[in-house]
Amino acid sequence: MQTDSVALTIVVPNERYPETAAHIKSAEEHGKSNICTIDRKSAEENRKESLKGVPIKKGFDRDEFPMAKCAEGGKGADIMYVTPEDNRGAGSWISNQLEKYSDGTKVKIVVK
Repeated sequence: MQTDSVALTIVVPNERYPETAAHIKSAEEHGKSNICTIDRKSAEENRKESLKGVPIKKGFDRDEFPMAKCAEGGKGADIMYVTPEDNRGAGSWISNQLEKYSDGTKVKIVVK
């Protein structure tokens, strides 16, 4: 087995998290990869880097793609304002899907 192969695919349900799903699609259209290499230990630093210079907007979260928990996240991530309910729901849903996988696992994220 190749060490760089994708271990699993996670589907983000468009009907359940429409804003986050739209952001993922938009980020991909802007050249961001839908492959996430899990890297939880870098999440805090990646989040700081990706959100640097992006102002807080009342009533919205700043959603990042690739996500901060991915090695591909951080500086240069695509940022979109989304409602907290959608963003946090999708983040929790994705985290639950990834919890049994270790850092270094490659995951493909698709929207359906």
